[in-house]
Order: sequence, then C-alpha cells, then structure tokens
Amino acid sequence: MEIDNPGYEDVSPGSANKEDANGLTHRHPARLPSTSSQLGLATSDQLAAAGDGPEKVELKKTMGLVSGIALIVGTMIGSGIFISPGGVISSTGSIGLALVVWAGCGILAILGSLCYAELGTALTKSGGEYAYLYEAFGPIPAYLFAWLSVAVIKTSSLSIIMLAFGQYLSVVIYDGCGPPPSIPKMIAAAAILVIMGINCYSVKLATRVQNFFAFAKLAAIGLIIVGGIVKLIQGNIQHLGNGFEGTSNNVAGIALAFYDGLWAYDGWNNLNYATEELQNPTVNLPRAILIGLPLVMICYILVNISYLSVMSAAEIIASPAVAVTWADRVIGPAAIIIPISVAMSTFGAANGTAFTGGRLCFVAAREGHLMSILSMVHVKKYTPLPSMIFTACIAILMIIPGDISALIDFFSFTAWLFYGATFAALLVLRFRQPDLPRPYKVPIVIPIFMLLASLYLVIAPIVDSPKLEYLYATLFILAGLIFYVPFIHFKIHPKFIDKITTALQLLMEVSPTEYEPDS
Repeated sequence: MEIDNPGYEDVSPGSANKEDANGLTHRHPARLPSTSSQLGLATSDQLAAAGDGPEKVELKKTMGLVSGIALIVGTMIGSGIFISPGGVISSTGSIGLALVVWAGCGILAILGSLCYAELGTALTKSGGEYAYLYEAFGPIPAYLFAWLSVAVIKTSSLSIIMLAFGQYLSVVIYDGCGPPPSIPKMIAAAAILVIMGINCYSVKLATRVQNFFAFAKLAAIGLIIVGGIVKLIQGNIQHLGNGFEGTSNNVAGIALAFYDGLWAYDGWNNLNYATEELQNPTVNLPRAILIGLPLVMICYILVNISYLSVMSAAEIIASPAVAVTWADRVIGPAAIIIPISVAMSTFGAANGTAFTGGRLCFVAAREGHLMSILSMVHVKKYTPLPSMIFTACIAILMIIPGDISALIDFFSFTAWLFYGATFAALLVLRFRQPDLPRPYKVPIVIPIFMLLASLYLVIAPIVDSPKLEYLYATLFILAGLIFYVPFIHFKIHPKFIDKITTALQLLMEVSPTEYEPDS
C-alpha cells in the first residue's frame, strides 16, 4: 500500500519509493522539503479501518463555471457594502468623490483579477498568491504570505464578516433593542463552527451552500436597487445634488477611502485559491472573473445611489447598519427582510472565505511551510479537514477583540502589500519564463499599473499619517522568519511532533496527498 508523504526528506537518486518498518511505501512529492524529516504515519491496517478506499486521496474537481462565479460573487458581496459606505464618504468628504471611489475600486478589482486570471491559467495550482510568489521569488516570500494569511489576513477577514453577521442577526433577534456586546460575538463564533462543519463534511455541500447564498444576496441587492429607483422616480434626488461639494484634498484620506471600498470588493481573487478543484480552469477561471466582477461593480454603485435616495451623507456615516436604516425608510413594516438578507449575505461570504482560506493553509502545508497534518485530506470526504478546523479556530480567537474598523485597516494594509508583490511576480515570470504556456495573457500595462496602485495604497497612508500600527504590521510579517529559519531552513524537527501528527491523523481519518499538475 502506498501513502503519499510530503514529510519524507530523502530525495537521493533511486529513493523515490522506500519501505518502512510497517511495510508502507512512501512516495516523494519531488517538491519542497518538508519541515518534518520523518513523519510518523498510521499503519495500513489503521488507515483501512479509518476508511481508506481504492480511490486516490486528493481534492476533487467539483466546481463548474456557475460555482466559480458564485464563489467570486458570494465572497465579494458580504458585509462590506452594508458597512463600508459611511467610511468611504467620511474619508472622501463628498458624495461625488465617494461614488468615484466605488467605481475606482471596482476597476482596480477587475484589473487585478485579469492579472490573476493569467497567473491562475498558467500555474493551475490552488493557493492563490502563495503559489505565484513561490514560483517567481522562491520559498521565503511565499512562506511570509502564508504566515500572514493564515495568522491574520484570511482569518481576520472571516472574523470581520462573521461579526457583521452577528450584528445584523442581533437586530432580528432583539427587534430594535440593542443586544449585549457579547451576543453578536457569540453568534459569530457559532456561525463559524457551522461553516467549518459544512466545509469539512463535503466540498459539494459547501459549493451548493455558496451557490444558494450567492443567488439570495443578489436578490437582496436587487431589492435595494429597485427600492432606490422608485425613490428617485418619486423625486428624491436632493442628496445626490450635492455632487463634489466638500471633497477632501487629503491624499492619505482618499487612500483610506479606497481601503474601505476595496474591503467591500475583497474576494475578487478567491477563485484562484481553489484552482485545483475547478473544472477546466484555463477556460472557467477567466470566464468566472469576467462575469462576476462587472456584475458586483454595477450592483455596488447602484446600491450606493439607492442609499443616497433616502439618506444624507451625514446619516450614512452615522448609521451603524446602513441597509437597515434604508429599509426602515423605504419598505417600512417589511424592513425585517433586509437584516435577514444581510445576515444571509454575510454567511455566504464567510462560507466562501473559509473555503478559500482552508485551501491556502492546505497548499502551504503541502509545500512544507506549515505543519504536515494541515496538508492532509479526509479519506472519505476528500476535504482538507485539518486545515479547515485550524482556520476556523484562529478566526474564532480573532472575534474576541471585535473592533471591525481596526481589523479592516490592518487587513487592507497587509493584503495590498502582497497583492502588489503578486503583480510583480507576474512581471517577473513574463521575463524569466517567457515560454510558460499562458492560455490567457493580460496586456502588460495592466500589471504595471496595478503594481503602482498597490504601492500607492500601501505607502500613501504611512507617509501622510505615520502610525505605530503600520510598524507592528511590518514586524509581524518579519516575525514569521522566527519559525522559518529553524524549522524550514535548518529543518529542526522535534520528534514528539510525529506522535501528535499520527494521533491527529487517526482521530480525523485523514491521509497525505500529492499535487499532480494538469497536463
């Protein structure tokens, strides 16, 4: 019986298959060395009892074009459009510039996704930025991205979305009365556990949930847009008439407005994290991007106009739940529909975020940059169960502080730092690997522009208004080297980890897997 073992270190000639004392044959992945030199795997009898069948243990291609579009739309339309409008207007100072920022954020997301379409069709590996940074710059930048994403970016994104879910659901439960501060956090934590269970049980179930909530949130967005159109037809255009009055000249403030807007658009790159599970990725990845991104951009601009049909800029800034305030003024007794719809929207976005976050964790572990147990797949369900559980646990811990605005600022700063590095990776691969098959090729001016835009979004706030938080973020990124140097570079491997890995492997019924690229 063969078991793929990403932790086996001997890569000398003729050593591709070795038999251990248990009679198991370990096959090399012929890729990065793992942090584990000799992973203690379960015996063949134990794995058979756990449900090891004749089918190869690997991630399955279960996502088609519709599921790909639903993943993009479902993760992008979450809590951002219901939280960020006030932040964008506050930072820009005028309604006109705020709408320009929303459109600009959409254009940036579309251009960025076109760059990712080239990378994702040329390198059909899951993991998104991790895979592209590794191919272009080597293991250290890829590791630092994985370190930051698993510890902060993906998990904080999931926490932010679920806190919004808890806030909107609390409005329904308490019927206008303010809930205790702990209630939204408890709801958020419970929802993360439910999402974890769905994603651990079945990839098909997770994609069906994603598809359902994607269509549900589009229906809610459609309701808000139609309501706004009715109000505009009735002559409620006084707030839109202010135009660019009061526009801010603060460069850093405009960058922060883009942070808030781009947070609402975040998720444009999420399909790249699950490329290995996408059917015909060289065709479906660009198609899903070119359908999903413009759809979301149009919806966001129309929703903001709908808000302004019944609320002033000051009211939008002051409202903790803009969509609920809009519903109270437009649909009256039926206003309960909106918080329920928003809760459904955020739940769907969180499901997509957890889905992709677990894949990043899985791929990084498969390459030897995280614990070996996180690279394993359930022998019956073919889901990356350990990485999903790990991601969910970190996200629950991040719910405890509960400061959404601080999380958004930190997330945006660190995320665009690595987005910029990924655009640079595309340029590097163009010159270093010109013969790499590229089913889709973006005009080179686009990644150059996106790299410059990323530099602006990272540098402008620091130059104009230096804060210790930015230093802390940078130090946190570099702190990942504390683990990289001893455990990956020098391959220090405490032996007790083997026993823990084996115990967890048997407990969760998971087995190592090996990536085989599409031919």
